Amino acid sequence: MLTPLSLKTLPNVSQYDTHPPSGYNLTMQTDVPNHTINLYDLSRRELRSLLSNWGYSDFYAARIWDALYRQHVTALCGIPDLRPDLLASLRKETHLGILPVKIATDSNDGFTRKFLLRLHDRQTIEAVLMTFKGRATACVSTQAGCAMGCIFCATGQMGFKRHLSAGEIVAQVLHVSRILRDRGKSLRNVVLMGMGEPLHNYDATMKALDIIIDHNGLAIAPRHITLSTVGLVPGIRRLADEERQVRLAVSLHGASDAERQALIPPARRWPLMELMDACQYYSEKRKRRIFFEWTLIAGENDTTEQAHALGQLLQTLDAHVNLIPLNPTVGFAGQPAHEKGAKEFQAILAQYGLPSTVRQRRGIDIAAGCGQLRARDSQS
Repeated sequence: MLTPLSLKTLPNVSQYDTHPPSGYNLTMQTDVPNHTINLYDLSRRELRSLLSNWGYSDFYAARIWDALYRQHVTALCGIPDLRPDLLASLRKETHLGILPVKIATDSNDGFTRKFLLRLHDRQTIEAVLMTFKGRATACVSTQAGCAMGCIFCATGQMGFKRHLSAGEIVAQVLHVSRILRDRGKSLRNVVLMGMGEPLHNYDATMKALDIIIDHNGLAIAPRHITLSTVGLVPGIRRLADEERQVRLAVSLHGASDAERQALIPPARRWPLMELMDACQYYSEKRKRRIFFEWTLIAGENDTTEQAHALGQLLQTLDAHVNLIPLNPTVGFAGQPAHEKGAKEFQAILAQYGLPSTVRQRRGIDIAAGCGQLRARDSQS
């Protein structure tokens, strides 16, 4: 049985916040190099508006957009066939928010590559390229650090630094897409499961998704995008009301309030009954299945009792459970559940008609878990 820890109570966190919650070590710098516009922050409509204000037609906006998202240019001078005066204006007023790689590391399995990317204010974030048979996935961050404080997560242990802009989220996807392009492959899936809570940085995250989905650009299908949240209830309801087509994954990890609150501080603000009501609302409004994530921690939440409790909790929902053996961190003493225990847990869920998947453990040798590479780098 997990017992509640003596953690500082999470401040009121809302997806509508424009500033980080107080009580955390913040390093907040929002200016960009030379105070210019990051082109990755602009939607296609905003790019057209910018160029229109400069006196240029939509023809040039389409050319620039195509260069950014289909040709994957990495410098303004790489945009083909621009008028010299327009290129001069772009150089003066804008920049490409390319994120330099501080560390890139490949796993021994040959399928996982992790990047520590540097932001303009010297903060660092993580992105991961994962390849599977027939598809490639980019796992990206939405914040530098995280305010949620999940005790088994390396990012939660480091605290909150700042929100990412839409362009900083988009730049991670482009980084992975360029690598695949060089290999003659294309990016198929995007998961917002890196550093940060996407629904805490709601507006920037949704704008980034709109850019990533744009059919004239990267054209990632919404059904191939998964947003993972620890359960920010207002954000889940807002996501349902806005009728976005992305897939929703909710980190659960405990089937009672006491169990869940011991692992996830936001659960103190949004108890399970409230969270389940929001999930039911989302499922009914969107007519979509919800994915629930359950990190299996040996001897704690991998028991038969917890499996039955989870089955009873979710049996009325259109749900799929992703069972994820814990990726150990320095700041948490728990260990991953054994394979046999994971299979037994899965079998119990099947008794309740709940489909589930035991996730492959990827990139353990390269600190591929959320926040682990950044944490390791900060200690070196």
